[in-house]
Amino acid sequence: QVQLVESGGGLVQPGGSLRLSCATSGFNLDDFAIGWFRRAPGKEREGVSCISGSDNNTYYADTVKGRFTISRDKNTVYLQMNYLKPEDTAVYYCAADLFYPSIQHMCITSDKDYWGQGTQVTVSS
Repeated sequence: QVQLVESGGGLVQPGGSLRLSCATSGFNLDDFAIGWFRRAPGKEREGVSCISGSDNNTYYADTVKGRFTISRDKNTVYLQMNYLKPEDTAVYYCAADLFYPSIQHMCITSDKDYWGQGTQVTVSS
């Protein structure tokens, strides 16, 4: 059974940091690209960062470039978030895709093979 379980969300002050984890099971993580997506209240879901399975190519949305870092280790994919802003407040989801034309395409489209349940990130003073 395929599972993606996010953790690490919470409340943090502007300028602070959080590290999100996406624990995967039921499939070979090396075969899949993994992406982090977020949905803020009243907004469309946005691809934040994605990492490929075979060669660790990465993609970052312009809104997080230079502040967020995606990485993977064994069966877990991480999103290190630094210099957080109030506009980063959202529910963050990880998703897995087996076939994708490019890592950028992985991040800018919403149709994925598997999704996690999400973790809330709130940036507020």
